[in-house]
Amino acid sequence: MLRILVTAAAAFLGLLVTLVAAVTGTIATLIPTSSAPSAAALADIPADYLALYHQAAPLCPGLDWAILAAIGKIETDHGRLDAPGVHSGENFAGAGGPMQFLQPTFDSVTARHTLPPGGATPPSRYHPHDAIHAAAHYLCDSGADNGDLRAAIFAYNRADWYVNKVLAQAENYRAAATTSATSAGWALPVQGRCTSGFGPRPGGFHRGLDLAAPTGTPIVAAAGGTVLNAGPASGYGLWVRIQHTDGTITTYGHNHTNHVTPGQPVHTGQLIAEVGNRGESTGPHLHFQIDTGNGALDPEAFYAQRGLRLCP
Repeated sequence: MLRILVTAAAAFLGLLVTLVAAVTGTIATLIPTSSAPSAAALADIPADYLALYHQAAPLCPGLDWAILAAIGKIETDHGRLDAPGVHSGENFAGAGGPMQFLQPTFDSVTARHTLPPGGATPPSRYHPHDAIHAAAHYLCDSGADNGDLRAAIFAYNRADWYVNKVLAQAENYRAAATTSATSAGWALPVQGRCTSGFGPRPGGFHRGLDLAAPTGTPIVAAAGGTVLNAGPASGYGLWVRIQHTDGTITTYGHNHTNHVTPGQPVHTGQLIAEVGNRGESTGPHLHFQIDTGNGALDPEAFYAQRGLRLCP
């Protein structure tokens, strides 16, 4: 009898472990990790909105920026939808703003959470900064912080089709783990055309590579690290400098707008700035520079060693 009980107990324990593993695995597939934006995301999402999605997501551990971006896309096309309730007023359901909050829901979120500086005073559901940060808090309060992302999205709009659409759009916005634009932890900093290479040129030695692109084109972190500088700089007009984990420093110059601050950690592919024409510049472009303890490196050769092409 004892032997039968022990055997039954062991079988039950094995079944319990299997169920726990299955549930854990299911939840794990729904918990996003910090990801880089895909080419589709960079082409579709306005740079200021992309920066806000990246800034707001860390308010909720386990929430990826792409989920916020997917909601913003589906609700109002990142504030570009020409319809009642996007910039003022309300839609037929009483929702308003780029993330389509009901006013009582927005008020409830902002009563529980203090939104970071940068928005309206008092906070407004029509202000992109406030709406996106409030959405991050709302998703977190609805289960995203416990790994139940599906429940959190369902709470935002109570329909299974909506949940599936958000998850699919988020996947489209995430860069694949291995693509032609990323390799060995490095990503192309901008989608542009090489115009002036590394090396001697009239007037001196060019310590970086120039990539021409329209003003406002997103600039992303070439690799993960910590922002050293972000602001005005002689010759560059406006720059960002990032120190990476191996000690390498990358520089991004002539920027139109920066989206990071000194001391801020960044991950590979994160939006950091927009292409501009500031400083000593003859047209909109990114000056991209890579420095090590031994001096500046040729960015094109550096990327080629990692299987990437800066200049297609």
